[in-house]
Amino acid sequence: MSEDASLPLFPLRTVLVPGAALGLRVFEPRYLDMVRECGRRGTGFGISLILDGEESGTPATPAGVGTAAVIEDFDVGADGILALRVRGTRRFHVRRTRVRDNGLIVADVDWCADDPDVDLQPEHALLGVVLRKILERIDGGDQAFPEPHFDNAAWVGWRLAELLPLEQTDRQLLLQEDDPDERLAMLLRLVDIED
Repeated sequence: MSEDASLPLFPLRTVLVPGAALGLRVFEPRYLDMVRECGRRGTGFGISLILDGEESGTPATPAGVGTAAVIEDFDVGADGILALRVRGTRRFHVRRTRVRDNGLIVADVDWCADDPDVDLQPEHALLGVVLRKILERIDGGDQAFPEPHFDNAAWVGWRLAELLPLEQTDRQLLLQEDDPDERLAMLLRLVDIED
């Protein structure tokens, strides 16, 4: 992906973090058009938390930081609604948005830098333990995360941001944080397991 790009947005009441999977039900014409266009071009789309508005109807106001999503699988349910399974890839900053005639929001974005490869620090070791315990309790967790990276600060942080029962506003703050160690410090405060 280039350093700046134009990306169709799918604003939601949930935050997608890098590496996380998300199921979507797509029924509005603007998003069906978006999925077709992404399929033709072999591209993804952006998911951003809704700051104001609703998931359907009038275009909502998206957060300024979101995550690009790629379609991993799709199906049509018994109700005729398209079901997608997407996975988060890179984070982006929205520079500006425009709304197409069909109501689809398209954003000019700058890509966030990839996470540095930083080892899990001793002060965050407890979060690695918490993540291991969570994954042990998830049915199929070993298949969902076949190559765990418990020594990698960014991977541990994103998996906890994905799996912990956090408020979406807190998950958005984690998404906006560029430093993997600071992200883990924020998680420690959020789950209140320090000392």
